[in-house]
Amino acid sequence: MLRTLHTVFTQKTREGTTERLLQYAFSYFVLYAITGYLAKYFAKTLGMGGNTYTVYNTIGGLLICNLVVIVWGWYKFQSTDRVNFLGLNMPREFFYIIPSGICTAVIIPTTTLMYVLPISVMVAMIIMRASVIVISRLIDTIQIKQGLLKKTVYWEENLAVVFALAAVSIKFIYVKSGDFDFLHNAAAMTILGAYLTAYSIRIYIFNYYKNTRKKDAVYDTKGFFAVEQIASTIALLTAGAILFYSVDLAAADPKTFNFQFKDALVNTPALWKEGILSGVPFGFVAFFSVFLFMFKGRTATFAGLVNRVTSLVAGTVATLVVWWLIAGQKPPAMEDWFGLAAILIAIYFMGMAEKKRACELARAHEIEAEKDSEVACDPADGAAAAGADFKERN
Repeated sequence: MLRTLHTVFTQKTREGTTERLLQYAFSYFVLYAITGYLAKYFAKTLGMGGNTYTVYNTIGGLLICNLVVIVWGWYKFQSTDRVNFLGLNMPREFFYIIPSGICTAVIIPTTTLMYVLPISVMVAMIIMRASVIVISRLIDTIQIKQGLLKKTVYWEENLAVVFALAAVSIKFIYVKSGDFDFLHNAAAMTILGAYLTAYSIRIYIFNYYKNTRKKDAVYDTKGFFAVEQIASTIALLTAGAILFYSVDLAAADPKTFNFQFKDALVNTPALWKEGILSGVPFGFVAFFSVFLFMFKGRTATFAGLVNRVTSLVAGTVATLVVWWLIAGQKPPAMEDWFGLAAILIAIYFMGMAEKKRACELARAHEIEAEKDSEVACDPADGAAAAGADFKERN
C-alpha cells in the first residue's frame, strides 16, 4: 500500500494502471470537495448563491476547460480511422463524440434545473447520483449483448453497486410523500427525462469508444474530452443566446430559471469576477470526471462507481469543512455517516475488482504495470485465464 501511494503522489504513471486510476480519483476528490465548499462559501458568507452563482461558476468552468484544450493542443484528436465528410478529412469518431458534447450541453443546465424543480433537493440528489450508477451497469449489459464489451462484470463490481446504491438511497427514509409530487408535473418530468436520456447516451458513447478500439488504435481520452468540450460549449453558447434574447425581464416570473439566468447577466453582481474564478476547480473537475468514466480497460460499471463514489465521499468532506469553517452550518447528518459506511464497503469490493482487472489486463498485455506495483496476481488465476483465452481462440 505504501509503495502504491508513493507512486501515486510522486511519479508519472502508465496509462491504464491502478496507480493512474488512483491519481485521477484523488484529483477528482480534492477538486470536487473544493467545488462543494466554494458553493456554500459564496452563498453563506459572500451572499452570492443560487442561479447567479451557478451562471458565473459555469462560465469560469467553461473558460478553463476550453483554455486548457486549446493551449495544450488537446483538440488535435488522434485517430487512425479518418473519413471524408463535406470536403473535410476528419476522424470517424467525430460522428459520435460531437453528439456526446451536445448531451453534455443538455446535462449542465438540466442539473441546475433539477434543483429548482418542484422537487426536494434531497430527492434530486438521490436521482442524479443513483442514475449514473444504474445507467453505467445497464450500459455494460447492453454492450455485452451487442458484442462490444468482451470483459465480464465481476461479482465484486455488482456487489459494490448494491452498497453504493444503498449509500445513495439511505436518505429515502427522510423523504416525505409530497416530495414526489413532481411525478405529476409535465415540465419537471421533461427536464428529468432530458437529464437521464442525455447521461445515458453520453455514458454509452464513452464506452463505445473505449470498447471498439483496436489493439493498434490510439486511445486519446484528452482528444475525446477536447472535441466533446468544444461541441458542448458551442451548443451551450447557442442555447444561452437564444434564452437570453427570448426573456423579457419586465414580464418574466422572477422565480423562474429563465428570469434568473438573464438577470444574472444583465444586473452584474459585484462578485462576478470571483464567481468566475470559483469555476476554475469546477472546470478541472470535468477533466477528471471524463477521464474516470473513460478509464482504459475498465467496465462502465466500475468506472461509473469510481466516479460517483469519489464524489459522494468528497461531498461528505465538503460538508465537514463547511461546518468547521463557516459559522452556523450543520455537520453531516447521521444518515450521511451511515451512507459513508456503505460507501466504504463498496470501495472494499471495488478494490477487489480492481486487483483482478489489473491482473487480467496485464496478462493480456493491454496495460504495462508499474515497476513497483504491489498488485500480485494469483498464478492459478493466470493459468485459468490463459486456458480460457486458449479455448476462446480455438
